[in-house]
Amino acid sequence: MILLSPPEAWQSLTALPCLSNPISSQVPEKQQDNGTWLVSEFVLVGFSNLPELRPTLFTLFLLTYLVTLSGNATIITIIQVDRTLHTPMYRFLAVLSLSETCYTLITIPNMLAHLLMKSQAISIAGCRVQMFFFLGLGCSHCFLLTLMGYDRYVAICHPLRYSVIMRPTVCLCLGALVFCSGFSVALVETCMIFSSPFCGTGLVEHFFCDIAPVLKLSCAESTHKALGIFFLSILVVLFSFLLILLSYAFIVAAIVRIPSAAGRRKAFSTCAAHLTVVIVHFGCASIIYLRPDSGANPSQDRLVAVFYTVVTPLLNPVVYTLRNKEVRVALKKSLARGCGAFK
Repeated sequence: MILLSPPEAWQSLTALPCLSNPISSQVPEKQQDNGTWLVSEFVLVGFSNLPELRPTLFTLFLLTYLVTLSGNATIITIIQVDRTLHTPMYRFLAVLSLSETCYTLITIPNMLAHLLMKSQAISIAGCRVQMFFFLGLGCSHCFLLTLMGYDRYVAICHPLRYSVIMRPTVCLCLGALVFCSGFSVALVETCMIFSSPFCGTGLVEHFFCDIAPVLKLSCAESTHKALGIFFLSILVVLFSFLLILLSYAFIVAAIVRIPSAAGRRKAFSTCAAHLTVVIVHFGCASIIYLRPDSGANPSQDRLVAVFYTVVTPLLNPVVYTLRNKEVRVALKKSLARGCGAFK
């Protein structure tokens, strides 16, 4: 597309009071390539349509973020300090908490900065890096929750062989496979999205670089890319969820055969926290990425994205602390030792 007006004319138009606004004043510079004006950087729309709420949103998101960091750090520390929690189940939980911490670092600090600053621009390279790590950690979460479901299956259905099947070397290899698989999928998707230049306004209808709003700005036909990414998302989310369901089908079949009610309650209690996190994580992922018209409603997508980038990471430490008796006992012991040290 060839622009009929030179850059000077565009700048004079945007300087007019009737046309100036927080977003249009931040339209990224464009560079000419064979007569086509290409986007050299993006502008994250974020919450620019809610200027009066930005201080409130900043305070709310900051407090939530600090609580999330504190909760995940507490879980990691307790599991590391308390020897009774040195089992595969809690090792995986510590990895999940660490992964959730990294997951929030990808999006929330940048979102907080944009809530305070007038400029909401992000370079294409920065957007690519943010998307790669966001997708890599998101896919890894799906695979890690699947692995945690398999761990519960082995613990309940094959308790006598648990220590042999889930020995440390096997757990380490499975954990490495989880993150290698997650970041491999992210690499494929990121390369597909950034394989062609970007045109248009450069406005990303989101508060971070997500798939659908960035793909809309592609100069090339993006239908085939969108279909490829959609099927990859189905493969990751649906396949992982089906494996978790299969694990729990065997778990339920094993639990109903336990003769004592106390034994059944104990078996169910070890799975309750994991099931809660699975439902929240896969529910949000399905709403965003398993829709053929993903990105058609930016406002709705931003609302759901706030939930799975801000609220869900907060739920994980809360759920695993309140719903897991061993973690609660270990936390009380650690607090008691800490209080005793100050006396």
